[in-house]
Amino acid sequence: MLANPLSYVTQRPMPELPEVETVRKGLAPVLEGRILASVSARRPDLRIPLPKGFAERLTGRRVEKLTRRAKYILAHLDGDEILLIHLGMSGRFTVQGRQLGKFRHKTPDVQSVLGPHDHIVFDTDTGDRVIYTDHRRFGLMTLLDSATANEHKLLSGIGPEPLSAAFSPDALSVALAGKRTPIKSALLDQRVVAGLGNIYVCEALLRAGISPKRDASTVAGARTQRLVPAIKKVLQEAIRAGGSTLRDYKHTDGALGYFQKSFSVYDREGQACVTKSCGGTVERIVQAGRSTFYCGKCQR
Repeated sequence: MLANPLSYVTQRPMPELPEVETVRKGLAPVLEGRILASVSARRPDLRIPLPKGFAERLTGRRVEKLTRRAKYILAHLDGDEILLIHLGMSGRFTVQGRQLGKFRHKTPDVQSVLGPHDHIVFDTDTGDRVIYTDHRRFGLMTLLDSATANEHKLLSGIGPEPLSAAFSPDALSVALAGKRTPIKSALLDQRVVAGLGNIYVCEALLRAGISPKRDASTVAGARTQRLVPAIKKVLQEAIRAGGSTLRDYKHTDGALGYFQKSFSVYDREGQACVTKSCGGTVERIVQAGRSTFYCGKCQR
């Protein structure tokens, strides 16, 4: 039922909001309300060093809830700490155990059953195992104090969540006012809006009929009335589809997302624009080192 990953992409995409939200949803039934009976860190670092005593500090803790902020997953622990997780470009979680009817480990020796890129292992009190795999080690995990988490350098300054009421046409207009940068670049700025990445910005700009080259300051005002609903809708559709599988990303059960089958513009260079009665062709340009896909005829 789920699609195969695309055979070609112009860059190695980092998981964006829909992919991270899909992973959070996959982890929630296995981790929320569970005690971490055993945690194993098989190396001292990922993108950054793991906190001192990382595995020991997590072992025996209860995961109260899982939330998402931008492209981060937050595991709220008893004792007023948060495990902050970022998947990077190639990080992924795999769940083994009762929840999915898969192999249930029978040995406490995690070293004997894991691959070389399986770096962090969480065993719960119900016998489920969650494995974090990251062959490029661009992901990260760290521990934050719950009371001051929003002030941490990784979270402070992040803009509103795009699916929240706080992200409105008026709010986006304020954020874009005076910005002399292309709207594509402005939307990738996490201080303007949280969690957006290359794929979904391209898709939203096509739906809103706005050129990615247009100065952000000129989008403030009437054009945000089209852009904000387009962003919300494309993200909602992508979450329902389980995100987009481009190379490394998979669900926690190993399945693939399939929103890439619904791409209207991303990675469609040279193909006909899908906008009704447009008759244009999808073009590709490079902005800030990233490929941008758009239709020069219907996006102004």
